[in-house]
Amino acid sequence: MQPADHPEIPLSRVGVLLVNLGTPDDASPAAVKRYLAEFLSDKRVVEIPALVWQPILRGIILNTRPRKSAHAYRQVWTAQGSPLAVITRAQTGALAARFGDAVLVDHAMRYGRPAIGDRLTAMKAAGCERILIAPLYPQYSGATTATVVDAVSTTLAKMRWQPAIRTLPPYHDDPAYIDALKQSIEAGLAGLDSAPDLILASFHGMPLRTLALGDPYHCQCQKTARLLSEALGRPVQISFQSRFGRARWLEPATEATLAALPGKGIGSVAVVAPGFSADCLETLEEIAIRGRDTFLKAGGRQFFYLSCLNDSIPGIEMLCNIVRRELAGWVSPP
Repeated sequence: MQPADHPEIPLSRVGVLLVNLGTPDDASPAAVKRYLAEFLSDKRVVEIPALVWQPILRGIILNTRPRKSAHAYRQVWTAQGSPLAVITRAQTGALAARFGDAVLVDHAMRYGRPAIGDRLTAMKAAGCERILIAPLYPQYSGATTATVVDAVSTTLAKMRWQPAIRTLPPYHDDPAYIDALKQSIEAGLAGLDSAPDLILASFHGMPLRTLALGDPYHCQCQKTARLLSEALGRPVQISFQSRFGRARWLEPATEATLAALPGKGIGSVAVVAPGFSADCLETLEEIAIRGRDTFLKAGGRQFFYLSCLNDSIPGIEMLCNIVRRELAGWVSPP
C-alpha cells in the first residue's frame, strides 16, 4: 500500500524530443552575441584547444560578428520570431497531432532556447520514462548529431531517475526522406515559370579535416544527392555553404559555384538545401538573398530557391514514419 505522504508519480508515457540547431531570442546584436558565444564554445563545433580559441572568440569574434549576423537575421525575422523557431514549433505540433495521446512530442534547440536540459527535465516530470531524441539532421556529423547526444548525456548525468533513451539515426539515405525531397522539389519546380538549367543541392559546410578524421558527413551528403538525382531523373550538383575562418572546408563552395555557373552556360538555377530540415538564416538569407545576388551579378538570368521540407505534408509524413519506426516496441503500431 502506498504511504499517504508518497510523492505523486505521473502515469508512464513515451516522449519524442525533436532537436534542431538553435537561434537567437531576437535579432538584436546582444541576443546574437549570447547565441554565438554558446554555439562557438562547443568543442565539437570548433575543434581548437580552448586556451587558443577562447581569447580569439571573446576578444575578436564576439565583438565584431554579432552586429553583422544581427543584420542578416533581421532580413528573415518574422512577426512570430525566428523562421527556424517558428517552423520547428509547427513541426512539433504536426507530429503531436499524428501521434495523439500515445506520445508526448516536444522540441528543443541545441543552442539557445528551449534548452535540451530544460525540456528533458519537463518531459520526465510529465511521466516520460522512455524518450526518443530526434536530432533533425539527415546527415550525421560530430558537430551536429553528436553534440545533441552530448547535451542529453550531460542532463542525464544530473538525474536520479533517468528515462530510457533512444536516438534517431541519420536518415540521409532513407527512402522516406528521399521520396519526401522528391515530392517537395517536384512541387516547387511545377510552380516555376520555366524549368531551371540546373538543380544545385547546397549542404552546410564542414572543415575538410573532419573528413580526414572519419566524420561520415561528406559521404552522406554525396549519397543524398546521388539518390535524389536518381529519384528526380535528372542531375543534381552538390556544393557546401556557410564557411567560417581560414581553414580549408569541404568543396565546392556554394558561393563560388553560383558565381561560376553563368560562365559555364547555366542561365537559370534552382537551389535546394537537403541538409536542413527547416528554413533558417543559412537558407533564407545566405542562399535565397545573397546566393541570388551572387548568381545574377555573375550573369545568371533566373535564380530559384526551393524551400526545405519544413512542416509540409511530405515532410511531416516522412518525419512521422521514421519516428514511428524508432518507437517500435515502445508504441503499438496504429
